[in-house]
Amino acid sequence: MRKNILLQLSGIAAISLSLLVGFKAPETAQQHRTENLNNVQTNSLEGAWRLTGATDGTTTIKIVQDGFFTVAVYDQENKRFIGTYGGTYTLSNNQLTQKYEFNTFDSTQVGNAATGKFTLKNNTWQISGLGRKNKANESWERLSKQNTASPLAGTWRITGRERNGEMSTMQQGARKTLKVLSDTRFQWIAFNSETGEFFGTGGGTYTAKDGKYTESIEFFSRDSSRVGMQLSFNYEVKDGRWHHTGQSSTGNKINEIWERITAN
Repeated sequence: MRKNILLQLSGIAAISLSLLVGFKAPETAQQHRTENLNNVQTNSLEGAWRLTGATDGTTTIKIVQDGFFTVAVYDQENKRFIGTYGGTYTLSNNQLTQKYEFNTFDSTQVGNAATGKFTLKNNTWQISGLGRKNKANESWERLSKQNTASPLAGTWRITGRERNGEMSTMQQGARKTLKVLSDTRFQWIAFNSETGEFFGTGGGTYTAKDGKYTESIEFFSRDSSRVGMQLSFNYEVKDGRWHHTGQSSTGNKINEIWERITAN
């Protein structure tokens, strides 16, 4: 009888152990609150920001969207492009980590990540330990509210372009052409995230309404004469793809397809 009891107890222990295999402890209330806070902060940061305190006549614009960020520094009045950097970002417990995919100020930073602290209050974003010169503190002011309607706000990667009357598919490798749009501002960037090579960028403000997409160019790295131009195109978003058609500033026909992406 004693042997039977021992066998029964062993069976119960085995069943209990099997139930524990693969068991995942429930998320604590603190973990849940932290995750929700990070999500709220991520959503709150999306949009366009301008660095305050510049005394040299330059403008520094930061666009944050879909886990990506871009920063452009330029002198619009003198049509002078100074530089740009950007990549992906993550948030955790009021810490901001930026991983660089392009950086014209220091290409050796491409592939590296840097972490600093931040606070967000009353549409002012304070960051310490990050920035073009790793300044002790940076203050950014929001340029517009993210709830402003725009069907194109997001991060897009070009995947198709018409050449010689035929639509060709773009290879999806380390070389990328992205366009990051807030509700009112845009920046496109062409770069190689593995080699650190930079091929060009441009940006400014835009509107998108009733199938018409219009850009007002504030900086252009390849040709400063483009600054001040306003270009209009036709657009349509179908199945997550942005169909972009019209004429470039040089008069060439444009027919492109862009797909919306998010940072991993």
